[in-house]
Amino acid sequence: MKVNENLTSLDQFIEQEHGAIGTKQREEFEAGYETFKLGVLLQQARQAKGLTQAQLAERSGTDKAYISKLENDLKDVRLSTLQRIIADGLGGHLEFSIKY
Repeated sequence: MKVNENLTSLDQFIEQEHGAIGTKQREEFEAGYETFKLGVLLQQARQAKGLTQAQLAERSGTDKAYISKLENDLKDVRLSTLQRIIADGLGGHLEFSIKY
């Protein structure tokens, strides 16, 4: 089997584009990815419950625009608001972990 030397792994690509682990540029990229991931998780949970953004907003005491911003990479979210959306809107609970 012939190996294509022009291919790079995802890890290599991220390092080339965003710097090595531990650099400021890489940490900013990683933080942005976590925010993106939160939006995707929220969207998937909402869809799994069969809710529209408007329905989720009504259940959680916020508005559709805010739910949309969360799902589409809103940078800042209040923890209390996120907990309310998950608990009241989705009937779930928020879990955290700390990795270092």
